[in-house]
Amino acid sequence: MQNPKTFIIIPAHNEERHIGEVVKKAKAFGSVIVVDDGSDDATAAAAKAQGAEVISHIINLGKGAALKTGCDRAVKDGASQLVVLDADSQHDPEEIPIFLAALRDAGMVFGYRAFSKEMPFILRLGNWAISKMTRILFGVKINDTQSGYRAFTSDTYQKIRWASSSYSMESEMIANMAKHNLKYSQVPIKTIYADRYKGTTIIDGIKIVMNLLWWKLAK
Repeated sequence: MQNPKTFIIIPAHNEERHIGEVVKKAKAFGSVIVVDDGSDDATAAAAKAQGAEVISHIINLGKGAALKTGCDRAVKDGASQLVVLDADSQHDPEEIPIFLAALRDAGMVFGYRAFSKEMPFILRLGNWAISKMTRILFGVKINDTQSGYRAFTSDTYQKIRWASSSYSMESEMIANMAKHNLKYSQVPIKTIYADRYKGTTIIDGIKIVMNLLWWKLAK
């Protein structure tokens, strides 16, 4: 059942193939905001056709920038709880109720995938390294630091709001959460790879580690 105070935010770049089905499933649980981050395909039209509010960036600004645009709009529109997920069908919107249930006892909820052979090796390695660094620097143990499937309250969002426009924002969220000593929980999610892996690269991983060090020093 849809909660008018629940908003689902989906950053999307050239995801016309998947975005319609993702929105169709997600809208059962709340208002859906899709941020079309400079796509040159029919992503925006496909999302609108399924009933999402679409905000368009004229040029591609990055996942962090797109997600912040969507979250800012959701809070402005009266959201009390926000769920963020990817547009490429790697996150199953039907798991949203699991996040909302966990959010009753925590300010932030992280979804974590099984580190099986289904997950690309480079992702497993990078996630392990970033998770280790996150625990050493900030004292928090997150099973899957790079999973984009998360939920948080509007109050938490004000405290974790990130500056990064790139994939680093997922780690910056965690760093900000740790700085404010916010309560969090974790829930298992499906490991789905609908297409060839197209997420965080080795270069992105190095940048994330460097940013973690900077955020710690700037504390």
